[in-house]
Amino acid sequence: MNRPFPHAEIGAAVAALQARLGERAVTSDAVRDHHARDESSHAARKPDIVVFPEATHEVAEIARIASAFQVPIVPFGAGSGLEGAAIPVFGGISLDTSRLDAILEIRADDMIARVQAGVRRQALNHHLRDTGLFFPVDPGADASIGGMVATGASGTNAVRFGVMRENVLGLTVVLVDGRVIRTGGLARKSSAGYDLTRLFVGSEGTLGIVTEVTLRLHPIPDAVSATAGFMTLYGAVAAVVDIKRAGIAIGRVELLDEATVAVIGRRSSLELDPLPTLFFEFHGDAAEVAVLSNTVSEIIAENGGTNLRWLREDAAARALWDARRLAPSWLKAERLGAVSRPSDVCVPVSSLADLVAETRADVAASPVPAYMFGHVGDGNFHCLFVYHPNDPAEEAEAARLGDRIVARALAAGGTATGEHGVGLGKRRWLEREHGSEAVAVMQALKFTLDPLGLLNPGKVLPEPTTLAWPDQLASSF
Repeated sequence: MNRPFPHAEIGAAVAALQARLGERAVTSDAVRDHHARDESSHAARKPDIVVFPEATHEVAEIARIASAFQVPIVPFGAGSGLEGAAIPVFGGISLDTSRLDAILEIRADDMIARVQAGVRRQALNHHLRDTGLFFPVDPGADASIGGMVATGASGTNAVRFGVMRENVLGLTVVLVDGRVIRTGGLARKSSAGYDLTRLFVGSEGTLGIVTEVTLRLHPIPDAVSATAGFMTLYGAVAAVVDIKRAGIAIGRVELLDEATVAVIGRRSSLELDPLPTLFFEFHGDAAEVAVLSNTVSEIIAENGGTNLRWLREDAAARALWDARRLAPSWLKAERLGAVSRPSDVCVPVSSLADLVAETRADVAASPVPAYMFGHVGDGNFHCLFVYHPNDPAEEAEAARLGDRIVARALAAGGTATGEHGVGLGKRRWLEREHGSEAVAVMQALKFTLDPLGLLNPGKVLPEPTTLAWPDQLASSF
């Protein structure tokens, strides 16, 4: 991949950053290696320097240096991304947000938190433990809040509480030239002007660098968990569709195929039948849950499911949801030296059962091990392929089947990525999903905010940002 920054002055930029940040501007191989990759299977690429700002004004100074010397700048949160969004594919500056870790304000009466971008999700909820509130978006990994904003993260709680776009009220964003803007506010709604907050949520650091986030909090619900096995994956998904159609409000519902259940059985204390299984969490007091459970039990039985198995002890429920959170890493560990390639498509819930059944047929006919699970309450589905990186045939097979999943999802009116983001892995699907005219508008927005293409280049949009953009854009309109 050719460097698209012919006037970049890396050496001068490194010297300027070290003069400004001292020991927080690092060029050691060990630190650069750590920032060369994320949790995806995409190829690593070292940045030229890693910087550790501690305040918004320092991020602004770093951006001004990057602009002055035409050096790319890539935000790095917890490194838990799954589509390569934090990999500095053209080198340059890796901006690590881990020291932007202050919880700035908790407004319990307004159910709002204001935090810096490097705050981790679990740390925030630990801080909130005595307020009766929590931040519900749970992507599984202990991601940074800024990283979750960047990818538009989701997770097991999305069916009840929504995704990042619904739970971010405002942002502080540093633009590429060092200007600082603040979007949104403390009000729960506004009709004033363009919605810049949602423009930056999901932009993966390609439009600006998020340094502070204002979040919507929620009361911690009374909850009870349960599981049910099914004779077929199709039946499990069909049960969820019927539950949703019946208007039953459930807190969480997760699908796991029998292969995933078998691994969980070996690596945890849970006793699960070796069947496609749904994990449920019901919200409400005991009487409300009892009413819900009767109807849910009937729907489960109609779709070939077993009786609900209740986990009424807090410890048992925690073990259940910990197992779901840890499952991807356990699955990857089933093959020594393997890497994993997860899909994360999302489709209308009415199309999910067919997508799962067709993917199941592909997996059954493939020599590459694969596991299926997902947040089926909102149509988000994962198939995780586990292959050896030194086996080109296995890698090609995982890519082929992953492409088939995406193509089916788009044909059903869904999306190539429900929560992991576009990053490097899904860029080529963007035009097929949104159309060439919509992508041209995205390119125009990118050029307006980042004319030299310095912010996380090579991500999200189908082609890497280059200095030839104005001519390309002119021919698009």
